[in-house]
Amino acid sequence: MRTKLSQFQFELPEKLIAQYPTEERDQSRLMVVHRESGKIEHKTFKDILDYFDEGDAMIFNNTKVFPARLFGRKEKTGARIEVFLLRELNHESRLWDVLVDPARKIRVGNKLYFSDADDIDVLVAEVVDNTTSRGRTIRFLFDGTDEEFQNELGKLGNTPLPKYIDREVEQIDRERYQTVYAKEMGAVAAPTAGLHFSEELLKRLEIQGIDFAELTLHVGLGTFRNIEVEDLSKHKMDAEYFRVGQKAVDVVNKSKTSGKRVCAVGTTSMRAIESAVSAEGLLKPAEGWTNKFIYPPYVFNIPNAMITNFHLPKSSLVIMVSAFGGHDFIKECYQVAIKEKYRFFSYGDAMLII
Repeated sequence: MRTKLSQFQFELPEKLIAQYPTEERDQSRLMVVHRESGKIEHKTFKDILDYFDEGDAMIFNNTKVFPARLFGRKEKTGARIEVFLLRELNHESRLWDVLVDPARKIRVGNKLYFSDADDIDVLVAEVVDNTTSRGRTIRFLFDGTDEEFQNELGKLGNTPLPKYIDREVEQIDRERYQTVYAKEMGAVAAPTAGLHFSEELLKRLEIQGIDFAELTLHVGLGTFRNIEVEDLSKHKMDAEYFRVGQKAVDVVNKSKTSGKRVCAVGTTSMRAIESAVSAEGLLKPAEGWTNKFIYPPYVFNIPNAMITNFHLPKSSLVIMVSAFGGHDFIKECYQVAIKEKYRFFSYGDAMLII
């Protein structure tokens, strides 16, 4: 029987989509759901300590969100344009895949100017190709070092909050729309399950004997793309770059072969590890691009626990969570979450599935 998109529709009150993070990262609410018994518990995120023991493994995505949304102006006309950086295509020539708005005014050969707070032009880019209706390839014309270029992007760019957060970007977002363990620059969206971990909580988990495995998956805008097909077997995910190193492999496989808990922190960690499975059903080193789409029924190879946020209806994220937790059970959990007024989406509350 084919899995259909309409099975993942539910009514979500708009007021439950979190517009701001909680005051402290580990003070968000945590719903703990037990797959075998069907038990549902209501906790605070830092209570996660109670569900993990020495030798268990947690898998974190250490990608770092870069300030991908730039505002500039077009040469000659001075028309205001928005440029959303998707990914760097060529490091040496500073070639980038971007989305532009309004797209109809941005043509190949146009130069785009980006100014600082004093209205001084800091960066100039040239449009070199059309890729889609809104997509362009641009080349930044910058003579400085890579570090200087990254610094200018950091100053000019805005944190790329998802459209569901219906407000202007504020100073708080620079810090809070980023995990405390973010290292590898390259994401245009945060791996949001990780936003709940504070430095103190990580230290307490470490003291408790939980082993950490870090991998990298650079989250792209495809994470938020609407699924347009009813038959999920026909949906194609956008490819995202990922890397799973030997160190992470050793940590995860040690816990897995010892019968301990192996927890994927977020859907992005889950996609990465399930894209790097050996013939023996263990984690293996891997690097490249994954367009893996996980939907029910799916047999998970690596983890037996998962931390995730509450996701939007008919999204690829809620579909993956349903594959892990069981469609009917997760549907019930989401109804409870709505009734109990849990906060949804990037700045929302968390769920631990065990």
